Amino acid sequence: YYLCEKSDGIRCLLYFTRDGDQEVHYLIDRKNDYYWVRNLHFPLPGDDTFRGFHTETLIDGELVLDDVGEGKKLLRFLVFDCLMLDNQRMMHRMLDKRLGYVMERIYKPYKHLCKAFRDEVQFFPFQIEFKKMEFSYSIQWMFDSVLPKLPHGNDGLIFTCRTTPYKCGTDAHIIKWKPALENSIDFRLNLEFPLLPPSSPSSSSPSRESTPEHDYHAMPTFHLSVFMGDDAYKKWAQMHVTAEEWEGLKGMGVPLDDAIVECAMDKEGRWRYMRFRKDKKHANHISTVDSVMESVRDAVGREELIAVQAEVRKAWKARAA
Repeated sequence: YYLCEKSDGIRCLLYFTRDGDQEVHYLIDRKNDYYWVRNLHFPLPGDDTFRGFHTETLIDGELVLDDVGEGKKLLRFLVFDCLMLDNQRMMHRMLDKRLGYVMERIYKPYKHLCKAFRDEVQFFPFQIEFKKMEFSYSIQWMFDSVLPKLPHGNDGLIFTCRTTPYKCGTDAHIIKWKPALENSIDFRLNLEFPLLPPSSPSSSSPSRESTPEHDYHAMPTFHLSVFMGDDAYKKWAQMHVTAEEWEGLKGMGVPLDDAIVECAMDKEGRWRYMRFRKDKKHANHISTVDSVMESVRDAVGREELIAVQAEVRKAWKARAA
């Protein structure tokens, strides 16, 4: 396995194609929405004219907003995998090979371009960086040296198998670790407002029953549902919200019903709001929810990970011998 930090960003695919003799690039999000990106150029390796470019290429990565100091922010796309390269399928290759192709064919020529045209880099919509992979036994070094210096948000570690092919959807060979209180689930949120007390019958129609009305000024019940597949959802839990938090949610000015919301469990076992996931069309599937709940129950901590580091290193060295 390789080890990297789990960035708190937006997962996207970056698609390279062409329109006539012009290169075109799109970001593709989790909803399969395409966003045309201007002013990107990825030259071919060994082309000092920088005129050639890649097409029919698809790389996997994450958009992060880095703090570069002095109150300045820089948008970066962190590349960590490759599905297609110049119309050649990469998904069946091992991670080692996929990363090697990205590094040599895409990233190094791109950095050569940036070095040759330093003044133009500021006009790029975002900068490309290669997400560094470490050996899986570098756990303590990640905690002590890498995570504290990150210029963007982080919510854990990712262990990616180096000998398996790329898999769309959930990959059982990828291991994600989060601190116990940050193990989160993406739910669909639905609000249920209480009913107002029935009004008294009027003197003109004493037998007519009034239609129950909802009290939209009251705090609702916050139902959390999980995705069961085929557009089906199942109520799974409730989100605990304080009166102050409810005022904050209303003040966002966005639709709350049917929104995808990321929640984590607090020390009292209550699901609490973290953020809305506008980048996701569906909540987590029930299989993912079950896996997260297993992680919550296991509650593997930082010290437990560090404790097995020597054993992981020994096994790695034995395989390499």
